[in-house]
Amino acid sequence: MEKPLIVITGASSGFGAAMAKQFNEEGYALLLLGRRVEKIEALPLNFDRVMVRAVDVTDKATFGAAITEAEAVYGPVDLLVNNAGVMLLGNVLHQDPQEWQTMLDTNVMGVLNGMQLVLPDMVARKSGTVINISSLAGKKTFVNHAAYVASKFGVHGLSETIREEVSGNNVRVTIVAPGAAETDLLTHVTDDGALKDYEAWKQTMGGLSLDPKHVAEAVGFIYHMPQDVNVREIDIAATRQDS
Repeated sequence: MEKPLIVITGASSGFGAAMAKQFNEEGYALLLLGRRVEKIEALPLNFDRVMVRAVDVTDKATFGAAITEAEAVYGPVDLLVNNAGVMLLGNVLHQDPQEWQTMLDTNVMGVLNGMQLVLPDMVARKSGTVINISSLAGKKTFVNHAAYVASKFGVHGLSETIREEVSGNNVRVTIVAPGAAETDLLTHVTDDGALKDYEAWKQTMGGLSLDPKHVAEAVGFIYHMPQDVNVREIDIAATRQDS
């Protein structure tokens, strides 16, 4: 029996790429979404049961069209991983408000868009899983992270609320909250001071933070539990991360 469809947003690098590799090796059908299709297509995958589409998660129509297209080939979505995210560090005293809006649009609205696209069918089938990739910044504060923290506290809040709403229909909603990790998130930071402070903090961890493959393993652990078991949240970070 062929394994069902898994949808991963932000699949071009970091956590998303690590998850794509892991689930691909396990033989799942995949819909891999991202803004940089060429990076996804360059991943070391077996593309026999993989569909790659250019999607910005803030564009619900395009997001939905990609899911509809994949479901026509592979069947209904069994797992959606809302992984796409933006981290633009900066101090609220001088950060460009457009950077706040970008984070709220991608990190909160993008997650809500994905959930609304897959949950009605999951509820009707009484089966399915949504895993939202949040952050330790969804649980505690970090200097120069105000708007990012606001967006990730939002992910935690909406996830738990929706988990309660769909739990009676045997649908799982859960959170993985990583700490600092070796991803591309910092490449778009425009505040040099905030970036310098972050890199200095990273040196306190020996200069190397969490490997994304371990986040993928945490996602797999949650997903591979029986449908009637919901690991509601995993917080995961490098042992040497102090905060």
